[in-house]
Amino acid sequence: MNVAFIGLGIMGRPMAGHLIAAGHSLFLYDITGVPEGLGGTAVTSAAEAARRADIVITMVPDTPHVEAALFGPGGVAEGLSPGKVVVDMSSISPIATKGFAEKVNALGCDYLDAPVSGGEVGAKAASLTIMVGGPQAAFDRVRPLFEAMGKNVTLVGGNGDGQTTKVANQIIVALTIEAVAEALLFAAKAGADPARVRQALMGGFAASRILEVHGERMIQRNFAPGFRIALHQKDLALALDGAKTLSVPLPNTAATQQLLHAAIAQGGAAWDHSAILKVLERQADFEIAAPAAARQDAA
Repeated sequence: MNVAFIGLGIMGRPMAGHLIAAGHSLFLYDITGVPEGLGGTAVTSAAEAARRADIVITMVPDTPHVEAALFGPGGVAEGLSPGKVVVDMSSISPIATKGFAEKVNALGCDYLDAPVSGGEVGAKAASLTIMVGGPQAAFDRVRPLFEAMGKNVTLVGGNGDGQTTKVANQIIVALTIEAVAEALLFAAKAGADPARVRQALMGGFAASRILEVHGERMIQRNFAPGFRIALHQKDLALALDGAKTLSVPLPNTAATQQLLHAAIAQGGAAWDHSAILKVLERQADFEIAAPAAARQDAA
């Protein structure tokens, strides 16, 4: 297929790379420039990318960025013609998504919201979970592209439902990371080896992908971003805004959001979201990676 791919950051670059490797012709645009060595054809605007493609994919940080990419000067809308499909794989507001879909539909094109889960690791491994909202026919048309980037691809419902699913995902991920951080901090402060505690828990009912991956990050103190705290803060803000509209209580989501706020206040906007641990450590005045003797003294 001829595919426009707009947004080539931590996630977008490997995702575009998989499409190129699968034999699709890509027209690439990023406001910071197209990375060298990626392949495909670099173009000078989102409009040009859309004009030369049948399927247009956006993968940018937040709702305003999607709006600008689609409808701003030089945006995708300027290059659309009837019959094309616009696929937004960013994680943004479900409400705004429905409005974007209406504008794209008015131009004679289909719209799919298709946010992903799996982070940088999943993007590089082409193992992303992709949650899609939109019409069945458009989904069937784009599905080969999804399958080149991910393993678990689901059409959830209509436009906006993909983004709603991603918000639900981010609630679960954030709260589980926070739970793992609390558990490892508790174990370390009590004098146990957090690495061995994690190993033991991986064989029981508390086992999870987050305990496996993010628990290891916490123990190794590897907080280089796979998924930045600032982005997860944005996602929980979407959850809390939606909860306010729906009159749904999300007390633990709100509490975890406060920890993300604290991490950003400590200069951690670009930390990986597993660095929620660092906020809890500061509150406890204790680091889980402290030497065993120091742990015993602190206990």
